[in-house]
Amino acid sequence: MRRLAVIAALLLLSACATTTPGATPTNPASRFQTTGPLPSASVPSGPSTTVSDVRLAAIRADLTKRGVASDQVRVVSAQSVTFNDGSLGCPAPGVQYTQAQVEGTRVVVEAAGTEYDYRFGTSDTPHLCQNGPAATSSTR
Repeated sequence: MRRLAVIAALLLLSACATTTPGATPTNPASRFQTTGPLPSASVPSGPSTTVSDVRLAAIRADLTKRGVASDQVRVVSAQSVTFNDGSLGCPAPGVQYTQAQVEGTRVVVEAAGTEYDYRFGTSDTPHLCQNGPAATSSTR
């Protein structure tokens, strides 16, 4: 009986033993394939589109609030885009955004020699992108 208990204990201990060191990966992180971070501030390009009268009026109203004469607003470009997140491709420091793609529109207008880069998500509320490439003075 004592011999049977010793054999059972040895079987139990051998079942709990670790595998040989060569059988485990030396770097567990190497099992995962990683890619670089997605650029949240990049603006994907999309097909050209037209700007609705409602959205153009909203842009003019926003420019007027900023002290820009909006009677000479000219649409430079308008594109349907899918933004990477709720920042609409124009994130502000310290602000958190939804981490889902947003269907929207990028509208660049020119007024008084300056180009303004506006972004629209699903609503008709314009968001002026002031740190984007088109929010600078025009050199034309």
